[in-house]
Amino acid sequence: MKLLIRWIISALALFAAAYFVPGIRVESANAWTIYALMALILGLVNALVRPVLKLLSCPFIILTLGLFLLLINGISFLIAARIAEALKIGFYVDGFKAAFLGALVVSVVTFFLNLFVRDTSERVNTSN
Repeated sequence: MKLLIRWIISALALFAAAYFVPGIRVESANAWTIYALMALILGLVNALVRPVLKLLSCPFIILTLGLFLLLINGISFLIAARIAEALKIGFYVDGFKAAFLGALVVSVVTFFLNLFVRDTSERVNTSN
């Protein structure tokens, strides 16, 4: 159940990124299917590629006191978008600037939605 909720949250965050960030486009036909597939691709990139990027750039992360992680988030978002383009899913990012801003939006929206879901689940658990 948690995995399904996280998947939905990621799809909603990707919708917010496409809505707010110029340079991120989604084909209008079957848009929610595209967001769901892109959430899956982004999750796989974050699980497989992002740890390697973090390991390889560890000195930069330490040197910048963690700010380099924002750059890694943008790179991961761009990689996921390029995979989606190669698979002809219908999710397009125009460049690194759009990917960087999109990753920021996805991170912020995901953070706040996870707070809401966590808060709701804690209230359910304490009422039992």
